[in-house]
Amino acid sequence: MQAANRLQRALRTERGLSFGAWQMLPGANHARFMARTGYDWICVDTEHGNIADWQMHEAVAAIAATGVSPIVRIAANEGWMVKRALDSGAHGIVVPLLYTADDARRLVESAKFPPVGRRGFGSPFAMGSIGGVSSLEYLQGANDALLTIVQIETKEALENVEEIAKVPGIDVLFIGPWDLGNNIGRPVMGAFHEDLEAAIERIRKAAVDNGKRAGIYCVGGAAAKKYADQGFHMISVVADAVALPTFLADALETAKGSKTDAAVPTY
Repeated sequence: MQAANRLQRALRTERGLSFGAWQMLPGANHARFMARTGYDWICVDTEHGNIADWQMHEAVAAIAATGVSPIVRIAANEGWMVKRALDSGAHGIVVPLLYTADDARRLVESAKFPPVGRRGFGSPFAMGSIGGVSSLEYLQGANDALLTIVQIETKEALENVEEIAKVPGIDVLFIGPWDLGNNIGRPVMGAFHEDLEAAIERIRKAAVDNGKRAGIYCVGGAAAKKYADQGFHMISVVADAVALPTFLADALETAKGSKTDAAVPTY
């Protein structure tokens, strides 16, 4: 099972670097198009994205069929949301709005089968996206093969980040810079404030010091490169809801002759 999880394989290498993209718009074909562009993982966003439960199931299956890891961001740290995402066949979950180490422990309990946690067993779909294993193999391997990723984006989570990073079963501390900036009084108005950059580095260090990986959400390749060079591991490069209007507007400017330095896209 672990061999089928492309994101986990990348995170477990010595450098541990992986790049992903964020899906906010629904559609299995849309998910498939994104997955075929070379990323290690695609995050299906059911928190802020326009993606319903059944659409999540279809996106997860479409992404996994290309050999890319489907990751699902659920809307809140709720056990039933964890169950629905993992039962769809997700290779991991991203969970927003944590505050304390107890929140992280509660999440692990929801995400793991007994004796580690309390996840219920019975999905007929999950096995198909994790190497086509049997239901028994899935039950026996899921605790180790699937990733539990927590977002550090609240003031309280930042204050407790070292304790959160110590929680067994948490694999990645993932930063949402815009919410984190808002919550520490340093909203993003352009370049990140130095206090926000310091908070980002504190989270990265807490993860690494406790044997975990660090992730961050970016809105373009330049920012993704910066954080890769800074030592982050799970890096979201771009979201479809950002890339699509940006590309369309740029192409129109080029067509009208108002953009003089346009380059021919390579994708």
